[in-house]
Amino acid sequence: MLANYLKLAWKVLQRRKFFTFVSLFGIGVTLAVLLVATAILDHVFAPHPPETRMARTLGVYAIALEGDHARRTGFPGYAFLDRYVRNLPGAERTTFFTVQQTAVSYVGGRKISSWLKRTDGEFWKVLDFRFVEGAPFTDADEANRSFVAVINEATRDRFFGAGAAQAGVVGRRIEVDGQSFRVVGVVENVPFLRFAPFADVWVPISTRKSSGYLHEISGDFQALILGRNRAALPGIRAELAARVRRAQLPDPKEFHTVRAGAETLFEAFSRAFFSNGFQAAHPGRLRAFLLAAMVLFMLLPAVNLVNVNLSRIMERSSEIGVRKAFGGSSWSLVGQFLVENVVLTLVGGAVGLVLSVLVLHAIDASGVIPYARLSIDFRVFLESLGIALFFGVLSGVYPAWKMARLHPVEALHGRFA
Repeated sequence: MLANYLKLAWKVLQRRKFFTFVSLFGIGVTLAVLLVATAILDHVFAPHPPETRMARTLGVYAIALEGDHARRTGFPGYAFLDRYVRNLPGAERTTFFTVQQTAVSYVGGRKISSWLKRTDGEFWKVLDFRFVEGAPFTDADEANRSFVAVINEATRDRFFGAGAAQAGVVGRRIEVDGQSFRVVGVVENVPFLRFAPFADVWVPISTRKSSGYLHEISGDFQALILGRNRAALPGIRAELAARVRRAQLPDPKEFHTVRAGAETLFEAFSRAFFSNGFQAAHPGRLRAFLLAAMVLFMLLPAVNLVNVNLSRIMERSSEIGVRKAFGGSSWSLVGQFLVENVVLTLVGGAVGLVLSVLVLHAIDASGVIPYARLSIDFRVFLESLGIALFFGVLSGVYPAWKMARLHPVEALHGRFA
């Protein structure tokens, strides 16, 4: 019986090519958009090298200073992190680093723009970079203001040529932002969407051209705190919150309140989207928003399928009348229409999978997201396909059942009321 249903479904889909195209387009494009969006979100929030310990890592990503007549939000300054974030109970390691900024170099008359990040030695212990040559710089390099640098593979090739991978570049010098550094290590390219570790060139914080950063409460720094285990994270959050409440500001007349905290990257995003006045993070709201957006987006092909099914089934009223006149049961007719919808949805899912692979490959190759290595989350694909199947079956049940219950004479005459 099922084999006959499948054969008939395939012939029907081939016979009505326009309806088939519209349905496949709706299902395929919807799944492709969902998979591409999920791949990008996964690249931002999921554990990937060098952020392999995200389950026990918190960040201090932003700060807000409030006064009676002024308010400032931005990134924390080094002085704030040094006074209040260092040596938190329950923290295994803590690292401070600058937000990456563009830096210009000139090599053989060529202008090269690179992303430069200044870090401490702990940066390489909190994060799990994959070195292809050399080793990271250390806390001693930071303390001694050593002009050393770690670069990524793309920077190695831009500065030293494509053959540098075989020859090696450790010990050679590069000029970045008007300063000369000795290369001590080369790491794999880190995708741009990994905001905390991303850069082309990493150098010690102490090599900054000015020491003014040592006194800044707000500036261009961030911090990552690696807890000893996940159970230590609530205590780290609470201790930092207590320290921030006691924070002393250089000019209390201008700003008297500091708002900052240890949070996950997802919580930081939710704070930016849903918090007025930097008051609190709302990760639950952000998850609900993303889930609702996905479900609502999946409703589009469902509505499309309902309309297409109604048109397709009404066109086949004569076929329905003949089959009922020869003893075809309502259940067999309903089963046939549902099998057709399931086949259509599965083919649409395959189209969506192929489209998403092509789009992700195009994004990686285009360089729109530097060093991106986007991949499909097959768990999300299967869940999305399951939702599409659910809506596909749902969209076919009512029109199929309504038509299957028609009297043969009414069906033959095209009466659908």
